[in-house]
Amino acid sequence: MNTLVKQTCSQLKLLLKICASFSEDLWKILRRSLSALPLKMVLCYHRITARNGKVHSLPYYLPCPESICNDSMKLQYIEEKLIQLFPQLFYQQPGVLAPKRQDVLTVTPWLAPIIWEGIFNSEILDSAYRPLNLTIGVTAFAIGKYTRFVGHFLESAEKLFLKGYWVNYIFTDSPEAIPNVWLQSGRFIIVPIKKYPSWQDISMLRMEAINKHIAETSYQEVDYLFCLNIDIVFYNAWGSETLGDTVVAIHPAYFNVPQSLFPERSSSSAAYIPDEEGDFCRGGAMFGGLIKKVYEFAKICHMTILMDKANGIMAAWQEESNLNRHFHKPSTVLSPEYLWDARKQKPPEIHLICFSTVDKNYREI
Repeated sequence: MNTLVKQTCSQLKLLLKICASFSEDLWKILRRSLSALPLKMVLCYHRITARNGKVHSLPYYLPCPESICNDSMKLQYIEEKLIQLFPQLFYQQPGVLAPKRQDVLTVTPWLAPIIWEGIFNSEILDSAYRPLNLTIGVTAFAIGKYTRFVGHFLESAEKLFLKGYWVNYIFTDSPEAIPNVWLQSGRFIIVPIKKYPSWQDISMLRMEAINKHIAETSYQEVDYLFCLNIDIVFYNAWGSETLGDTVVAIHPAYFNVPQSLFPERSSSSAAYIPDEEGDFCRGGAMFGGLIKKVYEFAKICHMTILMDKANGIMAAWQEESNLNRHFHKPSTVLSPEYLWDARKQKPPEIHLICFSTVDKNYREI
């Protein structure tokens, strides 16, 4: 096949030298020559145009793998139009030696982006993702008195969270306490669950419920799934820059501290992380990614929590500890701007808060 390609290339070069005027008659000769190629060679044909004697495009062909080609393929000339994958956008040329942020780390050692305000162009990202017609799912748990946070959570999400994409699943033990919230761009689905006496049991239930719901329902409905705490409010746009195979957010309390101060240090727990293995402390209030990846993590997390329980052990922060142990090397890491704590003073590195906990009275809830 390589010999045939070389011979045909030589023929084409000769024809191009002959076709100095690029007349229609000569084009017919060229097309007849190309039609003699075997059916297993696919012609990628671009019309040659000449303005003032200058060639602006050339015909070329590529070998076609057996797995792609079939006998129904015909070699015929079809005038092609320019395929435009992205709409034409005008923006300032990025400077290789002038990064947008020099005060923070913007890429992990395994080359995953760390998303900070100012390092991405939302318009470019949306032009790539919107044509895909993605559906983004969100799970949030409103257990007991936490139902009071549902209204503000949904209202802020409707305005700022991936507008036009999302579907929201609210897991609750008190369906009658959930407020009616009208959502224009998404669907609001209540999923009843059992009541449990302690937050530890609720934490364990969370992973089980997410896993079951993906297996039974949401894997057919959504492409990406984000699992969020309900006592958090969106303050600025959360866009397509957050999409990835596996997505985590850096914990706001540990983004500038050494690994030795990370919370999970019990070597007896299945969530234990040795000092030499840690990288970034992930916050348990947010994780997500492709529906398949979230399913796999929720399954592993639930089983390791059960294993610890069977051994009379409890990880320091239950699913958050397991998130740090088992959500290996995520493809997208969100900065603390996407998971801030309203009780903390905002340092200069935090330019824009997208998502933050609600300042609340823990004795009341």
